[in-house]
Amino acid sequence: MKFIVGTKTGMTQVFDADGACRAATVLKVDPAVVAQVKTVETDGYVAVQLASGEQKEARVANAQKKSHIGTAAITREFRPGFKKEAELEGVEQGATIDVSAFEPGDTITVSAISKGKGFQGVVKRHGFAGGRRSHGQKHSEREPGSIGATGIARVLKGTRMGGRMGSDTVTVKNLKVLQVNKDENILVIGGAVPGRKGTLVEVYGS
Repeated sequence: MKFIVGTKTGMTQVFDADGACRAATVLKVDPAVVAQVKTVETDGYVAVQLASGEQKEARVANAQKKSHIGTAAITREFRPGFKKEAELEGVEQGATIDVSAFEPGDTITVSAISKGKGFQGVVKRHGFAGGRRSHGQKHSEREPGSIGATGIARVLKGTRMGGRMGSDTVTVKNLKVLQVNKDENILVIGGAVPGRKGTLVEVYGS
């Protein structure tokens, strides 16, 4: 099973074997403990729950301390795809999973929360061209234009308008693992990964 949770530390450049310069994202990955293995018989579906990181013991409930989660700060659940339950064979509760589960060249899928951009207008949020810059136009460069419908005299649901932008869960597929540093628990991924520095990133092996 290839699944881990890491923290985005930033971006850099990596030269591959052919000498080409590749943009890359660096993830700091803490070893994760398998806190629970869920099965169809006991839970109704197949999944693995991982726990990683540390937090103050005073913030942890007694029930959590007694479980395999312990004082872990992060818990994530991994569900294999349809008809892929065989991927979880051999995974036992209490086992440790780290970056050694991945190898350079692996194809992965990453999921994280994108950067929050606050309230934005239609030009930045939806790529509108804005109003004309011709004579007689005033303060209309970034306006949305007409939003109503003449026949029904109301604004239709789903009309693209200004609003909150970012802070959405974004999934990027078909990324490549460029480097794996097992000594420092660092995973280098080719390309950009959603989120700011410090964002939690879920990494799935294909």
